[in-house]
Formats: sequence, structure tokens, C-alpha cells
Amino acid sequence: MIKFPYGRADFREIISEGYYYCDRTTAIANLEHAKSQLFIRPRRFGKSLLLSMLENYYDIARKDQFEALFGHLAIGRHPTASRNSYFILRWDFSCIDPTGSPEAIKQSLYNHINGRIKNFVRYYRDDHGLDLHGVEIDRGDALATIESLAGSVRSAGRPIYLLIDEYDNFANTVMMLPVDDARARYQALVHDEGLMRTLFKAVKAATGSTVFDRVFITGVSPVVMSDITSGYNIAEDIFLAPEFADVCGFTEPEVRKTLSDIVAQCGLAPEVVDEALDVMHTWYNGYNFSPNQAERVYNPTLCLYFFKHFQKECAYPRKMLDANLATDESKLTYIAQIPGGRDLVLVLAQRQSHLIISDIADRFGLSEMLNTAAKNKAFLASFLYYFGVLGIAGEDVRGELKLSVPNLVMQGLYVSRAQQMLLPDPMLRDQGQDAAKQVYQIGDIAPACAFVEKDYFQVFKNRDYALANELTIKTCFLTLLYNDVLYVMDSEPEIGRRYADLTMIIRPDKRQYEIFDVLIEFKFISLKTLGLTGKTLKAMPEADLYALPKVNALLTEGKQQALDYGRALAGRHPQLRLKRFVALAVGFERVCFVNSDEFGT
Repeated sequence: MIKFPYGRADFREIISEGYYYCDRTTAIANLEHAKSQLFIRPRRFGKSLLLSMLENYYDIARKDQFEALFGHLAIGRHPTASRNSYFILRWDFSCIDPTGSPEAIKQSLYNHINGRIKNFVRYYRDDHGLDLHGVEIDRGDALATIESLAGSVRSAGRPIYLLIDEYDNFANTVMMLPVDDARARYQALVHDEGLMRTLFKAVKAATGSTVFDRVFITGVSPVVMSDITSGYNIAEDIFLAPEFADVCGFTEPEVRKTLSDIVAQCGLAPEVVDEALDVMHTWYNGYNFSPNQAERVYNPTLCLYFFKHFQKECAYPRKMLDANLATDESKLTYIAQIPGGRDLVLVLAQRQSHLIISDIADRFGLSEMLNTAAKNKAFLASFLYYFGVLGIAGEDVRGELKLSVPNLVMQGLYVSRAQQMLLPDPMLRDQGQDAAKQVYQIGDIAPACAFVEKDYFQVFKNRDYALANELTIKTCFLTLLYNDVLYVMDSEPEIGRRYADLTMIIRPDKRQYEIFDVLIEFKFISLKTLGLTGKTLKAMPEADLYALPKVNALLTEGKQQALDYGRALAGRHPQLRLKRFVALAVGFERVCFVNSDEFGT
């Protein structure tokens, strides 16, 4: 049985206890090219394990463990001259309590730094020529403690490698508060004499005096670093460099190899490997951290979640989203508060939607993101990119970057946020989902259409009339129907070089249930096009509405498209139990539809 290190980030423990590990030590030599580096990746993407690897590789006190920890890995065969040559000091800012006043946050940070320096003193005391008896812990000022440590380290003639994990964690938590409150409290942390800027000034000074010979910083976004730039302007950004694209994350060959091992252990048919790989590719792949990245990578935490469940049960997880990543939805909640953010979330709920920007912003502060209207789109897109809810999808013909939702797990977060924005009443959401079940349980779209017409359209404000289009009704139905426990949901999948509006294909491990695959074509026609008022349309009998030539023509067109796409889908999925539908929004007043039984067999 493979021991999967889900939730573990201690390199020494993983290697010494025989846990699953994908070798990333080949990155070490490249990381030695700069003294101070900033490495950005989404949360739960393996950053802490990367730091733990560096800690074990460079720690002078673990020289006698080098062969046991690294001998079987790439760096063990070709070690660098700097191996096991540093004292290691590691801070983890995810341990900082972000609640309370700025003064309380400051004390929490100081307590953490002082605690780590205390551990440093215990670990290295009277060893390797380092006399730490004179280090004084200043409970009221951790910066003084750092200076005291620096004095002792200088006399030893051997510098410190400072590792800072999740440097922006507590500041990002403060940032996620309601906008007005966040702005005031966040600025208190990063202004000229603020906590973060002052701390990093001290780190910069210690780096300049060679006490901290090397500094490696991880985080989720560069926003905080941008806001304290004058305090720490020596870090080299390496997070967009293609050579570090897969230093965190799993590659497809690694995923396939692991699935092959699990399938063999479970005694399953060999073809299950391809099926399982297709499932994982759809839900977990798609992360591209550099425009020049050779291969997209998988989220490692999600992969370990899947592997562990698959090995234990010999079946896929019921829920493809690991609950530990569900909190990323708070980033979308935050974005929705910012001008333009609500519309952005609604657009990106469609998996095939994408944004075009000139480039990823590698430095932008909170005030720019909130206040620079002309750059809002680029800033918002870059922010979502750093948090892993958007990924690089390539370049367009003009050389600009395309950003899109990387996979179905992330799309699920967008859909959930969109649903809560449009239907804040949970009772109403439950009613909508009950109506949606009729679509895939009995092949009847009428209840869902009635719900959209009666309840969903009412939440759109008057300003939304100007923006109403086919995407609007598609978003309504997607948020009602979304179900990743039973389905692979896809918005505008390519079918025969054309694009269906929405497909719901039953997951391969759920085909035993009495439910249907679903294909829906959406249409929209404005009141202006029909030459009718909303009042007239609401009062119009259903038969008269369907008899309108333009309405009838669109329904007929949608029906033919659904038939064509359905035939193509049948060629892809031999076990398909397909129900086809057409849904036509007439303004924000009425919804017409073609039900599954009107297509024949």
C-alpha cells in the first residue's frame, strides 16, 4: 500500500517514513542563483513541503542525515557545494492570529518570531561554533530579538538561511474583511511605520549585513510585498519563471503512474487507469503558472485526496472537491465586493469563458486593486490567478494572455458564489434545486424554466437589462443544475468543431443510478427585437407566445442544434442516456422551452 502524505508537509517525516514523494530536488541548484526570492503559489499547493525540503537540505545540523534523506533523489546524486552549510531560521506566518486590533496582531507576530528564535537557540546552542548564550528575547520587540541573534551569528562566521512560509497569510485574512474595514486595518499593517514594512526592513538590513545570507519567501499573492516594497525591495520574483512551473504540483506522467499502481492493487481492469486519469484531468489539472510553461500541472492536495480515497475504497471520491480547499470561495466573495467583481464572477462561472489581459501583474497593491478603475480588470484577473481560481490558458493572436477557470473544482467555486449572489435566500435555492432535479431525474425542464421565470429573473436589477444575453440564462440554469457529485458539468464543450451550450455527462462511476445525461441549448431574444413591452409579454397566453415567428424560429434552431450535438455526444459516450432541451429567455419576463419528449427517440 502506498502511504500518501495527505496533510503532511514535513520532508524529513515523508522521506524517513516512506511516504509517497514526487522528487522536486532538481530545483535546488536553480534556486541558488539568487540570494532572496519570492515564490507565489495558491494555498494548499505544496509550498510548505518545498520549504521543508530546503530546510533539510541546507541545515548544517543534519549533515549526517544527508544520505538517508537525499541519497535516492536527484540532488543526492549531484549535490551543490552549499548543502548542509547554513543555520536555518524558519517563520510561518500562517500561525499569526489575524483577529483583533493591529496592535494585537503585532504582538501575535512578535510572539511567533520570538518563539522561533528560542527554538533556534535550543537547537544550535553550543554547536558548530555558535555561542547563543547571549541572545536576548525581547517580548515587546521581536526586532530587537532579531538584532540580538544577529550579533551572536556574526561571531560564528556562518550565516543563516531564513525561510518565511505564507508571508502574506494574516494580511490576506485582514484584506478579506468588508472593504472599508479591510482598507483601514490593512493599511495599519503596511504603511510607512506599519508592522509588515518595519519587519521586512529589519530582514533587509540583516540580509545586507550577511547575517541572513539567503532568504526564501512563500506566499499566495504579491499584493502585500508590493505594499511594503520600500521595506523589502531585494526579493527576486521567481513565481512566473518556467523552470519553477512544476516545483509545486504534479505532472500528468506522475499522476498516471500512481493511478496505475492503485488500479493494480485494487485488481481493477487496466483500462480504468485511462478513465481515472480522465476524471482527475477534468477536475484537478489546468494550472499554468508561466506563459512558457511546457505542461500544465495538477493541484497536489487534490491529487492526494483522490489517491488516498481511491486506494482505500477502490472507487472515486463521492465529492471531487476536498473540503479543505472550499475556503477559497472567500476570495470570490471578496472580489464580488469590488466594483466590476460581481459581473466578473458571473462570467467566469462558465468554464469556457476567459479574460484577455496584456500580462500578469507581478506587483500591485491593495489601493491599486480597489481604486484604479482603468486597470481594474487586469488587477482582478491577476488577483484571481494568484489564488488559483484562474489559470493561464495560452496566448491570443495578438500575444496577450488568456486566463480561464483551470478545472471543474474551481468552476464549482464560481458557480456556488454566483448562486449565492443571485439567490441569497437558502430556502429559495433549495426550491430551485428541487426544480432542477426534474431535468435529470425525469427529463422535464418545465419546473426549472418556471423557477427561472418566476424567481430567478426577479433578482436581476434594471441595469442588467442592458447586459442581458444568452449568457444570462445559461448562468441561471448552470447555477441551478450544477452537481459535481453525479456529473461532469461542461459549459460550451467542443463537439465536432462546434460548441454545445451546456452538457451534464454522468460521471463514469455513477452510471448505476437512474438519472439522465443532459444537453441544453440556450437562446435569448430581447423585448426590443420582438417589439413588445414587458407588461404585454407577461400577460400573453403561452400558445400565443410560442406562436410568435421569431420565438418559434429560435426554438426550432435550438432543437436542430441539440439534435446535432446529441449525435456527436453519442459517438463519444457509448453508454449515453441523453435528454435534450432548448431553453429560450424572452427578455427577463418569460422562458420558453422544448422538452426532452419533443425530440422523439
